Parts: sequence; structure tokens; C-alpha cells
Amino acid sequence: MRPVLRGLCRYESLLNGGLSLIDFVKMNEALDVETENQIRTKE
Repeated sequence: MRPVLRGLCRYESLLNGGLSLIDFVKMNEALDVETENQIRTKE
């Protein structure tokens, strides 16, 4: 649900087929990379 909570997409896009599960996987991976980069920057 992170992409939805971060405002990258709407939940309805998953329900109505506008986005696939693969799209959500890609968005979650991008958010993981962003988080990891922020952690590394703080170190």
C-alpha cells in the first residue's frame, strides 16, 4: 500500500485494472531504493 499512501497512485487503479500487480511491485522497489539511499546519506 506504500504507493497509494505516498500518493503515487490511487487504490482504485488496482481495483479497476488501471495498474497491474507488476506496476505495484515496480513502485515498491523504487520506494525501497529511495529509503535505502536516504539511510545511506544519513550515515
